[in-house]
Amino acid sequence: MQRVFADPESPWAAPRYADAAAGVLALLPAFAGRVTFTRFLAPAQPAGAWRAYYDRFPFARQPPDAGLWALTDEFAGLADHVLDTTTFGKWTPELAARLGPDGRLVLAGVSTDCCVLSTALAAADAGTEVLVVADACAGADDDSHLRALQVMELYRPLVRVTTIADLLAETGP
Repeated sequence: MQRVFADPESPWAAPRYADAAAGVLALLPAFAGRVTFTRFLAPAQPAGAWRAYYDRFPFARQPPDAGLWALTDEFAGLADHVLDTTTFGKWTPELAARLGPDGRLVLAGVSTDCCVLSTALAAADAGTEVLVVADACAGADDDSHLRALQVMELYRPLVRVTTIADLLAETGP
């Protein structure tokens, strides 16, 4: 939930960022104390295929404290735990340890067709139950969002796409 995805002028803007943000805000009370916000950051020195990626997106070659990497204002004060990575996928040893061996990972945010997808598949490969909250996510565009959700649905029962209402009804008050 970073400025780089919220800013309409950003090359990485998610047009429905505000919708995803509203969804994330709706979910936060149900997961109090168990929320990890993640941030994508550019590496100091891209290696391998990342060099070509940053040649395509040179605006992103900024240090971790650059404003584009900050959480948007509505989340900055709510982020008790933040995980930074230089990869799309956020399924790291740190996140796995925070979740525990029998944990369930609930994913919401942006971008459905990049960081959410990459994190969901890696977590599922590790044997973690993954729920992707479709109406609390946004993609690079509506079509990419829908296609990513369809791909993740192929991984049932490891990955399940759900909605805010269904998830909240399932987790209870």
